[in-house]
Order: sequence, then structure tokens, then C-alpha cells
Amino acid sequence: MFSSAIVFAILAAVSARNNKDVSFENWSGYRPGDRIFYFPGDNGKIYKIDSWEPIDRDAIRNYTCCPVNNGYWLYTRSNAKEKQILIMGNKTSVKKSNFDPNKPTVFTSHGWLGDGNTEMNKLLTKVFLKDADVNVIVLDWSGLAKMGYVTAKESVPKVGRMYGQFIYWLHQNFHMSLQNIHLVGHSLGGHLVGSAGRELKGAAQRITALDPAGPLWCCDKRRLSRRDAHYVEVIHTNAYMAGYPKPCGHSDHYPNGGSFMTGCHVLDLICHHSRSWKYMAASVEHNKFLANKCANVWEAFHNRCSGYGGLMGNSFIAKTQFGLYRINTLADYPYIDIKFANFYSPLLKLY
Repeated sequence: MFSSAIVFAILAAVSARNNKDVSFENWSGYRPGDRIFYFPGDNGKIYKIDSWEPIDRDAIRNYTCCPVNNGYWLYTRSNAKEKQILIMGNKTSVKKSNFDPNKPTVFTSHGWLGDGNTEMNKLLTKVFLKDADVNVIVLDWSGLAKMGYVTAKESVPKVGRMYGQFIYWLHQNFHMSLQNIHLVGHSLGGHLVGSAGRELKGAAQRITALDPAGPLWCCDKRRLSRRDAHYVEVIHTNAYMAGYPKPCGHSDHYPNGGSFMTGCHVLDLICHHSRSWKYMAASVEHNKFLANKCANVWEAFHNRCSGYGGLMGNSFIAKTQFGLYRINTLADYPYIDIKFANFYSPLLKLY
């Protein structure tokens, strides 16, 4: 784990290119119980958050009372760039779409201040459709996600339940198999897909949480858990800052130690936090992110992992592995040396 002095030195020199109104002076990372912290939004800016700000419970109640307030956007190879809107309770909206319940389905969720058009959703939709003939359903919960962080965070369990109810509706009415679905969420969306999986009583085959949000989640039992799906994988890229630091899946990956990513300016929380979904996209496109297994989180942080490898990310819905892992990445996409990876590619058949 990085010392406070090191973290302070990093943050004290922050570049203001994300949000000129934010000063990181005297901030040494998020600790449970902190009133003030900083958090990156999906809109490319960093914000100062007061955890004591009031929760707009009326907004949460009014939004979560009606399933149609969530947007469910379908993309397939037949409409890779033009969304088709699915409406829960409206079977015609599904029947007239390109949705095929016999194909695997990937469900995604953005984070705070995001919407269905975030770069994460665009990139993941592109690579999943390039990789295989699947359905991709993008959740747009911007009606609450674009409120204050504390309100958005508090709404996540209920919005996640709504997502789970929508998935179950597809399962019940169109015979979509829950063993053929993959839920992928970033930041607050990482906990949201966990809540969706919990609504499905853990029957979803796979969840991949991409740097699930850390602030205010430490003592919240509604956070992502390995009980939320048959297989839960977590990719930590900004631990102790924007991301949740502790293991919370069947497998937890800490690339480059899990806090500061190669190729990012050391103070650019946006870059570190978003690398999780960029790594995921690269792993879907190039399934060669072979990581070393670690005995504990300390080994992952300090690059002392020497155990047998496991794959980070990828699109394999029936994936199963257990433990903690570290991989050291390159600075630029696809973040690994493809030519070098090809030398050990026969090993990948073992995982």
C-alpha cells in the first residue's frame, strides 16, 4: 500500500486539465469516514465531494418507482451503431428489435455523471460485437447518475434491482438463459451490476466489475460481492482513490499494483479510473492478459507475485478462476506486447 506521504506528493502536483476548480492540496486519498474526498465523473472531470450533502430521496423514489425511467439500449451486429430501445413490460419493443435470446447477451452499466453514450459503453459495445455475435444491452440510468455523488451512490442498489428485474423479464418472457449473460459495470456501475445479480439470486453466469467505486462503499453491505453471480471478476485500477481497494470477487486483478496505471499522469484520477474499462476492452479484443497469481494484496501492490497465471478480463461467459492477480501493462492500447504474448499463447488454452 502506498504511504500517505507518497500519495500526498503525487496529488499535490496535480495537473488541472480535468477540472480547474479542484485543488488536491492536503488530500492523501480516500479513507473510510472521510467527509471530503475527490471523485472522477464519467464526463472527464474531477469533483470535490462532501459526503454530508443531503440525499435527494424524493428523486430516488420518483425515479425507481417506474421501470421505464431506465433506458435499455440494444446493439447487435445488425445495428452496431444505432440503438434500439427496449421497454420493460412492452413485448412488442423486443419482438420488433434485433434481440436474439439464443445468443449470449452482455449487459453494461456506466458510472457517475455518465449515460448510455459514454466512451466506455461505445468501446465495449464495439469490441464485444467484433469478438462475437452477441446482444449488447446498455443501461442508461443518467436520470440519477447525473445527480450529486451521494444521491447517485445511494440510488445504486435500487437501480441495480430494476436492472435485474428487466433481465429477469427477458428471461421469463423470451427464454433468455441466465447462464448465457455477462454483466459489466464501471465505477458506481460496478456495484450496480452486483445489485442486478443479487436481484437474480446469483443466477447470472458472470459479472465483471471495472474499478468499482470506493468512497462510501466500505461499510455498505449492498456493495458488489462474489455472491452476486456464478463468477465475479474485479479489475482494480485506482484503489484507495476512486476505486474500492479490497478483494470482492472470485478473482480480483490489480494491474500495475491496482492504484496508478502505466501511461497515466500520476495525478490524473480520470485516467487511472478509466483504465479498467480500457483494459477490459483490450482483453476482449486480445485475450492474452496473462497475470501472475498473488498470495495477498500486499504482494499485488509491491509486484511480488510469482504464482501461476490467470487471465484478466476477456469475453468468455463461462470463465472461472479464483484468487488475486497482478499484471504489468504497457502505456498504450492494447497495453500488452502482442508479439511477446503470442510466444506464450499456448498457455492460454489452460485457462
